[in-house]
Amino acid sequence: MKLCAETLKANDLIRALALAVGLLGVAQTASAVECRRVTFEGNQFSLCEVDPSQETLRLYRADADDLPYAHFSRLAQDLKGRGAALDFAMNAGMYHEDRSPVGHYIEDGAQEMRIIPGPGPGNFGLLPNGIFCIRAGRADVFETRAFMRQKPDCEHATQSGPMLVVDGELHPRFLENSTSRYIRNGVGTSADGQRAVFVISDNSVTFHEFARLFRDALNLPNALFLDGNVSRLHAPQLGRSDGGRSMGPIVAVTSPAG
Repeated sequence: MKLCAETLKANDLIRALALAVGLLGVAQTASAVECRRVTFEGNQFSLCEVDPSQETLRLYRADADDLPYAHFSRLAQDLKGRGAALDFAMNAGMYHEDRSPVGHYIEDGAQEMRIIPGPGPGNFGLLPNGIFCIRAGRADVFETRAFMRQKPDCEHATQSGPMLVVDGELHPRFLENSTSRYIRNGVGTSADGQRAVFVISDNSVTFHEFARLFRDALNLPNALFLDGNVSRLHAPQLGRSDGGRSMGPIVAVTSPAG
């Protein structure tokens, strides 16, 4: 198990220095989102880490005229007109041809699509699947049945599948010797909801490899697959804003435009 030793050492040093002068909270607040590239077990990944209690993290699907954003550039332009900057963004769930979400979707407290609880075709229906929920001061990945039992009050939510990690365990259907490799992206959250880590693989990986990154390297107890064929990242810190195929829902961090 190897996660870019240089990155880990640098981050540990920064945190130690911040703690020594009592400025850890200030350092976290100053940066809208922290993005970096890591290596884990020979695979390359780009990840962006967000503290939902400090940053404006939410979902976007369509503009005021109900036209799907589809691309980061359109979302950034719309936000600019409202005096906001796009600090980070990633595709956030599977969608139909009209860009409407396949599964449960809530935006600004309004439900646009109900929960899909049962099995079905494709990755989405490979149970257990899950729901990424953003609520006051935190963000969490829930396995869908757990979500239905707990009924969290989500301001924003998107359902996708399969789950990558469920309560510290890899999805039971993942095979260590799988030959199915794709670019993949997903999100994992900490138990206290204060850490949301969005990851996209920079080379093709299996589900098993991708899930192990969240569990073994990032120490996140729950993680959700977002997509494979349409995996896109907007991360100015990494000099990256992916184009390509149109997207459905988008998860983003915004800040007041400077």
